[in-house]
Amino acid sequence: MAHQSILVTYASRGGATIGVAQAIAKVLTMQGSRVTLLPMQQVPDLSNYQAVVAGSAIHKNNWLPEALAFVKDHQSALQTKPFAAFLTCLALAMTKQPEKTRTDVTQWLQPVRNLVQPRSEGLFAGVLDLSKISLGYRMLFRGAMLVRRWREGDYRNWPAIEAWAATLPSQLT
Repeated sequence: MAHQSILVTYASRGGATIGVAQAIAKVLTMQGSRVTLLPMQQVPDLSNYQAVVAGSAIHKNNWLPEALAFVKDHQSALQTKPFAAFLTCLALAMTKQPEKTRTDVTQWLQPVRNLVQPRSEGLFAGVLDLSKISLGYRMLFRGAMLVRRWREGDYRNWPAIEAWAATLPSQLT
């Protein structure tokens, strides 16, 4: 649908999810959609949008609490609109078993699916930047980095993110 009005909204902790949301919004805009990009806490209602793309960072195998609260708060409206969901998750980059990890990570969207069924789901690796996480988690990650040979870095796959975003207009009509 040309000139479809789409909300791209996100919840993020360290900023990686914001970057993914921005990339999605850019692709949708280039394809002719009218896009509004907002953090979930700044979305008062969904009445001005024909479709919604919502994404969250993963913490403790779940969408962030404010992201799940957004879906609960807007559940009725989301059930009447085309909806897509995405997540950013460092686990997708830090694994020796990518297929098993992807299967596990897919389940982390189940609480969202229990409220609203997405027409499309995007699963994307995140960023490991120790300067953006709490001291307790930083210490935990340093230990994991030694054991599992993890490295700080940006693991987002921009071509995969853009390719997924490019499929959205046809799925959100």
